[in-house]
Amino acid sequence: MSLARTLVLGFIAGATIVLGLPVGRLRHPAERLRALLSALAVGVLIFLVVDVFANALAPVQDALAAVHRGAGHPARAILYVALLLAGTAVGLLALVLVGRRPRRGGAAPSARELSLMIASGIGLHNFGEGLAIGASARSGALGLSTVLVVGFALHNATEGFGIVSPLAGAERRPGWGFLALAALIGGGPTTIGTLVGWVATSTALRILFLSLAGGSIVYVVGQILFVLGRSRHATTVYVGITAGLLAGFATDLVVSLAGG
Repeated sequence: MSLARTLVLGFIAGATIVLGLPVGRLRHPAERLRALLSALAVGVLIFLVVDVFANALAPVQDALAAVHRGAGHPARAILYVALLLAGTAVGLLALVLVGRRPRRGGAAPSARELSLMIASGIGLHNFGEGLAIGASARSGALGLSTVLVVGFALHNATEGFGIVSPLAGAERRPGWGFLALAALIGGGPTTIGTLVGWVATSTALRILFLSLAGGSIVYVVGQILFVLGRSRHATTVYVGITAGLLAGFATDLVVSLAGG
């Protein structure tokens, strides 16, 4: 497959993130609906945390197992472990520092700031997905790369909703320009990752970006759960989290069934 066609596939995989963004422009939704929207986002993000760390940990475990069998290089395994741990710590603690920077009255991150934090974490995750698309297309695995695009496109459709969940019911509705920025931050890295994956496949780079994504998503999940902990609609919250998790697992099956 040519580079141009591969980049088109990467763009399609990331572009579906825009499908969930208009939810952020809802006017004054009821409190129960706001809780449900936020809980759905938490479910999707929790799934992403599991998925991201599973994909980041797999090559690390393979490298350690190879060393144990005497068939691998210890230096490579050490590098992978260091990237996994450092990426996770940086991804999480960097957003902690951003969230704690001085604000008027010591306020928590605003809805727009939290939305962009979510988009950044998802963007790092999507960069890793783009690496997989580019590498599989470069190797000639056309069927696999196509299935990966379909699966990742479905994932991104739900992730777009997660990005704007803090904005639903905000006092100031986000403009289309802000939503376009969120889409670019969250979905754009898929195309960039596709290009990098085509040019130079790197397991170390994939581990780094996935672990950065995992750490950052853990932070935003904690922020949203802190808000939901004060909700008067506990049942709605747990139903929403469950629905978000199920949506994540359902879209992941598209990739898993094809061996992606």
